[in-house]
Order: sequence, then structure tokens, then C-alpha cells
Amino acid sequence: MKKVLFIFLLNLLIQNNSFSNEENFSADDLFYIDQMNSHNKNFALYFKTREKAILAKGENSNYISDYPKDLYIHNYETNSSDPLISYEWFPSQARHLLQEYDFPVFPDDFAYYLLKDDTTLVMVSAIKNINANFKFDIHSKKLELYPSNGKLDFIISSIAKKCGHLQFEENYKCGYYKPLISSNLIN
Repeated sequence: MKKVLFIFLLNLLIQNNSFSNEENFSADDLFYIDQMNSHNKNFALYFKTREKAILAKGENSNYISDYPKDLYIHNYETNSSDPLISYEWFPSQARHLLQEYDFPVFPDDFAYYLLKDDTTLVMVSAIKNINANFKFDIHSKKLELYPSNGKLDFIISSIAKKCGHLQFEENYKCGYYKPLISSNLIN
């Protein structure tokens, strides 16, 4: 009788744990949505909605992007915010680098991975027809193609893993990164 009662209680406990994990799961577990702090906590990256809609050329027809978002940086020390990646310059730079893709891309069309150096953003496209990713240097504000043979592995398209030696004396370590995405991507 004690064995039957023990098995029943164990089974009930396991079922409760499995249901509670599904109920507590949210998109925030996989992504930073609209705002992310730097690793050293000196600044934050966040998306800010534009005041006007933008008419853009689409693959099949022209479309209006309702209030796209630009990526801003907020410096905690100076308590100031500045646009980091905006629609004013980003589509032309991206088109120059993406020679086979002729349509505009918006800053909120990407997932942003901030690496441990707090200066490098790896931008992974959320648009299926773009087969390239970007690397953006926060300090120099330089955009370039991210090499396809890079040392960053993308797992399940949301978590990134980077392994290696940060300094010569350190052991081999792996770091896992959640991306910053715009809420426009999940709506």
C-alpha cells in the first residue's frame, strides 16, 4: 500500500512540475524585447518607435511600414540617449552590402547580439530572403558583413554561443547570448 501511495504522489508531483514549466514560459526567457543592458551596465540599447510611417518598396508591391523602430543607445553616466542605427542611413548601407537583395531593410528587422566586449553587435536578419548577417561597431558606428565562417554559433535561432579565450592567460570558455529584438518581430 505504501508503494502505491508513493508512486501516486511521485506521479502527481512530476505532472505538476511539467505543467508549471509550460505556464511560466515567456518570450522574455529567449529574447530581450525592446531593451537590453550592456554587460558592464554602462549603457542600454533600446528600440524607439518613429513618429511617421514609411512607404517602402516591397518584393511583391509597395507597402507602408507602420511606425518602424530605430535602435537607440542610452548612456547611464551622462543620462543621454542617441540614435545608434536609424532608418536615415541604415537601408542605404545595408543595400550596399547586400548586393543581391534590392529591397529596403529596417533596423527592427534584425536580432541584435551584444558581445562581451560591449562594442560589437552581431545583427542576424529576421527576413528569410536575406542570407547575410551584419557586424556593427558601436564606437566607430561602422557596419560590415559578418563573415559566414565566423566563430559565433547560432542555436535555435535565438541563443548564440561564442567560445574561445578572451585573454591569453584565461581558460577556454563559452558564453551564451540572448538577442535584443523589436516587439514588431513577435507581433
